[in-house]
Amino acid sequence: MTNQSERFAALADPTRREIFEKLAKKPMAVGEIAEGLPVTRPAVSQHLKILKEAGLVTMRTEGTRNVYSIDFRAIASMRSYLDRFWQKALTAFKDAVEKENGS
Repeated sequence: MTNQSERFAALADPTRREIFEKLAKKPMAVGEIAEGLPVTRPAVSQHLKILKEAGLVTMRTEGTRNVYSIDFRAIASMRSYLDRFWQKALTAFKDAVEKENGS
């Protein structure tokens, strides 16, 4: 099981984020992903390997191509993780406003 730190670390790299954002639009093969990126296809494959190990993307084979797509369960898990902090921040903000208003 991948932890959230590994997922966020995988997305810390700007090239991996760009790859991830491309995959958010639709599943793609390595060649399609590499189009328009300032890195080689082998470099894209290495970035995809890291994203896959972090549990952010999945791969399926279609003929001779490996097609990658986002694993939306991982995204939901990351959001759930962040929502805990967001709720704490909202509560703290509410408490600060109420204290300032004398409530």
